[in-house]
Amino acid sequence: MSDDLTYLSITEAAERIRSRDLSPLELTEACLARIATVDGKLNAFITLTAEDALASAKTARDEIARGQYSGPLHGIPVALKDIFDVEGVRTTAASKILADNVASEDSAAAKRLRQAGAVLLGKLNLHQFAFGATGRSSDYGPACNPWDTMRVTGGSSSGSGAAVAAGECFAALGTDTGGSIRIPASLCGVVGLKPTFGRVSRAGVLPLSWSLDHVGPLTRTVEDAAIVLPALAGRDDADDWSSSEPVPDYREHIGDGVKGLRIGVPDSFFSDSLLPEIDAAVKEALRVLEGLGAIVEPVTLPYIDDLPNAVTAIMLPEALSYHHKWMAERPEDYADDVRYRLELGATFLAVDYVEAQRFREMAVRDWREQVFSRFDIIATASTQTTATPIEASDLSVVFSLIRLTNPLNLLGGPSISVPCGFSPNGLPIGLQLAGRWWDEATVLRAAHAYEQATDWHTKRPSL
Repeated sequence: MSDDLTYLSITEAAERIRSRDLSPLELTEACLARIATVDGKLNAFITLTAEDALASAKTARDEIARGQYSGPLHGIPVALKDIFDVEGVRTTAASKILADNVASEDSAAAKRLRQAGAVLLGKLNLHQFAFGATGRSSDYGPACNPWDTMRVTGGSSSGSGAAVAAGECFAALGTDTGGSIRIPASLCGVVGLKPTFGRVSRAGVLPLSWSLDHVGPLTRTVEDAAIVLPALAGRDDADDWSSSEPVPDYREHIGDGVKGLRIGVPDSFFSDSLLPEIDAAVKEALRVLEGLGAIVEPVTLPYIDDLPNAVTAIMLPEALSYHHKWMAERPEDYADDVRYRLELGATFLAVDYVEAQRFREMAVRDWREQVFSRFDIIATASTQTTATPIEASDLSVVFSLIRLTNPLNLLGGPSISVPCGFSPNGLPIGLQLAGRWWDEATVLRAAHAYEQATDWHTKRPSL
């Protein structure tokens, strides 16, 4: 019975809580029981805050009993990638360097989740310091994929993808610098939303690359992502790059369908070196969207072959800047792949960094004028490959996993990964949909229309 509760959507659970058919305490106890049952196989959590979660659930129960229901996240158990500060809880970033780093206050995201009434279950595993796409490198052991525990979850939000897919929580927060929300969403068979850069505050979140980091949710349905995002979004004076752009009700038009929407399918780069089963699944997803009334046409994307190089020239020096002191004093405490990429950051000149930032401005301008003046959505695969064996996941796998996601971090617009199939050996495949800056509503609308026309999101791993 508890497993059935933990696989409700937020939409379903919220309606039952609102009508007092289900208690937040009952829901939280079900999640904790699920974690006790399966997390020994998954290693999704680094820190479980069970006592605090039960106390928050009792508070939510009592508030709702008094008629103080505050919305669809009230009493909903969620978890956070372990680079989000939560007052009184350690933030480790999956590294022994920060093993005793206890936060003195909540991150902006944690604070806003609390204000929405959510119950915080704890902190989730990740690729060390959020600097990797597999989730393999963690001082607390790798997170394991619920569909095959010998395989990676994708990263760096590895525990977030695993926990949502396995029914350990109803939503998880991740960060995305080169694909770290969408990659684990794709490999674990859940929904992962990277909002527009600046839509969600990064205050109290350990940075990887200040000018590329995004915060967003992983959920089991698109509508659930549309519930979580507005709770997080909006201007925050503690993050100078957060935006005052109005935050709409993302659920208002989510069911409007895709009839008449123009969907661009890139004619190069994104289709290179795809596994045949991924290529077939994405093509079938496009046929579904076309059958729903979307206009699907090829598109040539400006500078697409150069965007990944610009991401590298920005990300690596910014990452090294944050880690410079520890790299000098404790280099042996970094995972080999993380240390290698940080060392590469020292090979870039200031002129490389400045030129990459200037190129970014030019690319954004030309995508606005040449791509999103004609198309509402760009559709691609989320990753070139499905989940690889943990022990075989080297840097070449990392580069393969980030290839289709990191160009969109440079551009900064919203994008989502939604389940669109399975490989012959039962591993999830993701469809990536990207849209105009600040237009998460259309991205969510298109993803929801596809999701509701298929049943991929209803599949559960048999742990």
